[in-house]
Amino acid sequence: MLLRIGKNCNKFYQHCNKNNIRCATSFVASEPKEPAVKQLNGDVHQKMLKDLSNIQYTGGVQFFADLEKSAGNYLVDADGNVFLDCYMQIASLPLGYNYPSLFNVFKDDTKMKMLVNRTALGVYPPTNWGNYLSDILMSVAPPGLKNVQTHMCGTCANEQAFKHIFISHAREKRAGSNFSEQELTSSMLNKPPGSPNVAILSFKGGFHGRTTGSLSATRTKPIHKIDFPLFSHWPAIPFPNYKYPLEENVRENKAEDQKCLEIFEDTIEQQKRAGYPVAGVIVEPIQSEGGDHEASPEFFQNLQALCKKLGVSFLVDEVQTGCGATGKMWCHEWFNLPSPPDIVTFSKKMQFGGYYHTVEMQPDKPFRMFNTWMGDPARLFLLEEVLNVMKTKDLIENVRKVGDRTLKGLVEITKEFPNLIHSPRGRGLLLAITAKDTKLRDAILGKMKAKGILMGGCGDEAIRLRPALIFQDHHSDIFLDRLREVLHDLK
Repeated sequence: MLLRIGKNCNKFYQHCNKNNIRCATSFVASEPKEPAVKQLNGDVHQKMLKDLSNIQYTGGVQFFADLEKSAGNYLVDADGNVFLDCYMQIASLPLGYNYPSLFNVFKDDTKMKMLVNRTALGVYPPTNWGNYLSDILMSVAPPGLKNVQTHMCGTCANEQAFKHIFISHAREKRAGSNFSEQELTSSMLNKPPGSPNVAILSFKGGFHGRTTGSLSATRTKPIHKIDFPLFSHWPAIPFPNYKYPLEENVRENKAEDQKCLEIFEDTIEQQKRAGYPVAGVIVEPIQSEGGDHEASPEFFQNLQALCKKLGVSFLVDEVQTGCGATGKMWCHEWFNLPSPPDIVTFSKKMQFGGYYHTVEMQPDKPFRMFNTWMGDPARLFLLEEVLNVMKTKDLIENVRKVGDRTLKGLVEITKEFPNLIHSPRGRGLLLAITAKDTKLRDAILGKMKAKGILMGGCGDEAIRLRPALIFQDHHSDIFLDRLREVLHDLK
C-alpha cells in the first residue's frame, strides 16, 4: 500500500499500525531506515580530533559529521555510525540533512551572484533587497510587527536588539531633543550620561547568547560566564517552575505565575530607585538551555501588561522556538497576546539571525544599527526554500500531529518508569522530560547515543528533543522504542 505523503499521511500510518508495519515513507526518500551504531568515537574520530586539536579548541566536540552520507533525519559520523538525530545541530536544521530542493537554490544566477559578492548590507544593499525582505522575511513576520533587522546569528540578534531597546529608551527620555555635548563626550569614556546605567532584565535559567550584553542576560551554567567582565547591575528573576501534569496542578502553577510576576514588578521598582532603570525584559517562550521550562499564556499576557504599565520594552527570544518548531510559526502565538511584542529575535531554523520590531522602535539617526555584513543575503534564499517546503508539505501541521503523538508516548513511558523520569512537556516537537537526577540524565543520553539516538541535555536534569520539521511518526516510534529499552535497562 503506497499513498502520497500529505493529506493521506494519517491513513498510511493507520494502515502501518493496524498491520504492525514500520512506516518508512519519509520526506527525504534517501535517508536511512533506522539507526546503526558500530563503535562510538572510533579510530577515525580519534585521529580527526587529534588533528583538529592541534589548531583549534575542541572542548565541545562529540564526533565528526559526515555530511556526504547524512540525509533527512539521520546523521552519519566519521566512523560510519548512523544516528536518528532528534537534536539537529542544536535545533538549527529545519529540513534535516541534505534536503534535495535546497541544492537548487543557487542554480539561479542572481542568487549565486549574491552568494559570491557579499555586500555590506548597511551601506550597499543589493538591488531588490527590500523586495527580498518583504517577500521572504516579512511573509512570516510575527503578527503586528512591520520592521526587521538582519544579523548573523542568535547571539548578535539579541545583542543588537538590546541596543535597539536602549536607543528607544534614551530617545523617549530626551523627548525629541538631540544629543547633548556632555552625552557625546562622556560616551567616549564609557560613563554616564552618554553611557547610561540602564539594564536589561532576564530570567534565571534563560540563555540568550555569548557576547557581552547577551551573556550578561544569560543565567544557565557558570562555565558560560566565569572570567568575563559583565554587567553586574542587570537583574535576573525567577521563571515559573511548574508542577506536572499541568491539569492536576492548576492552582499551584497559577500561584507560581503570580509569585514571579510580583517579583518582576518589585524588581523594576528597585532598579529604578537604585539608579539602574530597566529598559527592557528578555524572555524565551520556553526556556530551552535552562531546562525546557514552560509558562502559561496568562503569565506572558500579564508580563506584557506589566511591561506596558512600567514603560519596559518586551523582547521575546524566539531563537530556538521559532520557525514552526512548536506547531506555530512563532511560539508566542500560542499565548494570544493582545498586541505584538516590541521585539522578536530569531535565528537557528531561520538560517541566519535578526529580529522583528514595532514601527515605533525604528531608530531616527544613521549608523545606530550597523555592522559590515548585517547578516548573510545568501542564507535568506535558503530560508526562502525552507519556507516553500514548509508550506507545500504542510510541515507545521506535521509538527503538531507528530509532536502530539510523541508527547503522548512520553507520557506513557513516564508512567512505566516513574522512578526514573517525570514531567513530559512541550509544544509541537519542542519536547522534554526530566530525569530524577543529573547522573541518571547523563546516563540516559549516553545510552540513547549508543543506540543511535541523538538528544540534548538542558538544565540540571532535563532531556530535550529538537528534531527537524520533517520528523514523522515512524521516526517517533524508533525514538520511543529505544527510550523504553534504555529505561528498562536502567530500571
